[in-house]
Amino acid sequence: MSAFVTGGTGFIGKRLVRRLLQRENGSVYILVYKPTPELIAALEGFWGAAADRVTLIEGDISRPDLGVSAKDSRKLKGKIDHFFHLAAVYDLTAEPAQVVAANVAGVANALAFAKAIKAGCFHHVSSIAAAGLYEGVFREDMFEEARELEHPYYSSKHKGEGLVRAEAGIPWRIYRPGIVVGDSTTGEIDKIDGPYYFFKLIQKIRDAVPSWFPMIGLEGGRINVVPVDFVVAAMDHLAHLDGLDGRTFHLTDPNPLRVGDMLNALARAAHAPAFTVRVNAGLFGLAPPALTRGLMALTPLRRMRKMMMKELGLPDDIFMFVNYPTRFDSRETQKLLRPAGITVPSFEDYAWRLWDYWERHLDPSLFVDRSLRGAVAEKRVLVTGGSAGIGRSIAMRLAQAGAKTLIVARDPDKLELTRREFSVQGLEVETYSADISEPVECAAIVERILSEHGGIDILVNNAGRSIRRAVENSYDRPHDFERLIRLNYLSAVQLAMGFLPGMAERRSGHIVNISSIGVLTTLPRFSAYVASKAALEAWTDCAASEFLDHGVAFTNVNMPLVRTEMIAPTKFYEHVPTLDPEEAADLVVDALIRRPARVATRLGRFGQAVHALAPNMGRIVLNTAFRMFPESAAARGVKEGEVAPTADQIAFAQLLRGLHL
Repeated sequence: MSAFVTGGTGFIGKRLVRRLLQRENGSVYILVYKPTPELIAALEGFWGAAADRVTLIEGDISRPDLGVSAKDSRKLKGKIDHFFHLAAVYDLTAEPAQVVAANVAGVANALAFAKAIKAGCFHHVSSIAAAGLYEGVFREDMFEEARELEHPYYSSKHKGEGLVRAEAGIPWRIYRPGIVVGDSTTGEIDKIDGPYYFFKLIQKIRDAVPSWFPMIGLEGGRINVVPVDFVVAAMDHLAHLDGLDGRTFHLTDPNPLRVGDMLNALARAAHAPAFTVRVNAGLFGLAPPALTRGLMALTPLRRMRKMMMKELGLPDDIFMFVNYPTRFDSRETQKLLRPAGITVPSFEDYAWRLWDYWERHLDPSLFVDRSLRGAVAEKRVLVTGGSAGIGRSIAMRLAQAGAKTLIVARDPDKLELTRREFSVQGLEVETYSADISEPVECAAIVERILSEHGGIDILVNNAGRSIRRAVENSYDRPHDFERLIRLNYLSAVQLAMGFLPGMAERRSGHIVNISSIGVLTTLPRFSAYVASKAALEAWTDCAASEFLDHGVAFTNVNMPLVRTEMIAPTKFYEHVPTLDPEEAADLVVDALIRRPARVATRLGRFGQAVHALAPNMGRIVLNTAFRMFPESAAARGVKEGEVAPTADQIAFAQLLRGLHL
């Protein structure tokens, strides 16, 4: 026996070809659109030794006679016992014109060609989508009863199947598979649709919430899912049984799961929290359609929905699955398959294989360049305070990643030393000397960089100053607050506003502000420092909202205590755990790669939560720390050295690693 297969290079098609080749005799002809050496090699590897019985026929389902040459048509005439038509668009998000061309015109062309070469039987792979959104049980002998076929994919599958049913010139059989997922034994699949649309959501929940935490989910309708190995085995078996021409076969699960049960099976496979409480999705249908459309027409809601759907990789039509109303009667097909031992495996038994394969091979996150080089290579990046400490470490990482690195600092000698250190390692860095806390000098640096480089792509506002002095020792020192506001807040804002116009015009840019863990934890003794950083964060949050639609991102990095020259005057810090500048640079690298709104340590996040949920408790802890740790000698206005820390102080500092005590 010989077979001709359209769509034989696709996910289902190449597996059907492999199944056909397992039969003892016969050749298989595959319609291929512009075969390449790479494709041919991949197919031969998939089919193994039996590949020598496969002949590739170049053609195109969108053309009359499938675009097959007259020579190939003559070669095939009278030799094909089974003509399998699988080529189609199986994508709910595809353009309507593309769907119709493939799923309707393609069927007509395939039928005409099958008759022209006098094929024995035309096997058409339709879909349960041909039933539309029929309410109730859809039998295998039903067709005209289909309802709600407005969606282009549903209507195209229905029309395509209708063409086959109306055909009297060649025997035919129709197969309606459910939503086809990966192989039940390997999990292998090459496309994302159906239940796979929920995988990213489950993964994000797993990464954010402990597995024991009860979640609220949806109940939903029953979604009919079948693994590809079942579909292929069933088609092959049914195609070779006698006396079945003119019949339709539901290749569906006789016991489909509700959406809620399926999500829980996937959650277990992913080690994610289960959806313990489930809300009937049908309740959402009680809202008047006009009201729903009206709400979604509001620009803020429309943009939020678009962002959420994009983030989770969900198509606009996903909610058709959630409330899917149709059940499929497959009893007659099951009777034919049962003697051959072909049954639909339980979804719970192979869900873990689907998840494992997706997470290892198809998770979109796998294909995102999460390297620093991918984020900054060839980009112009300016780091303030870049000649020492955290700034120098950041600049080094940027230069190593291929960024066009610029640094600004006050001391020309330190800048030159930094430039030489970079040069020794084969790295380039451009240096600018200026005191950016002085508005005139800051403006001059902006103009110079704009003139020499045409702007920058990334600004890292790292330059800063800290003062550790209690309020009670600052009554006569308002200049401390002025100095910190000038450098930590105003200069950073002045630089940002100098480069923002160019970023907004290019619709691309990133401003990273090195803030402090103190903003999240409201540390005592650092009122001047924390206030200046809090002001910068407040400005940043306002600007981020304004420039979101201009493609400019803003990130605040709440840096914990870092061992740099800035903390050297406080000798007590020599006895407490701190980050080194390289570890601090890791936090900034994370900000540059992910571009989040905030980067903070767990302790910083915890402090923020305590202040939000139990502010009085947080103040008790901080007041205890304030009284436990002494002022520095400089803050007390004395010259004697620092007193050695007590065991309690060291233990407390270890517990709150990273806090400025």
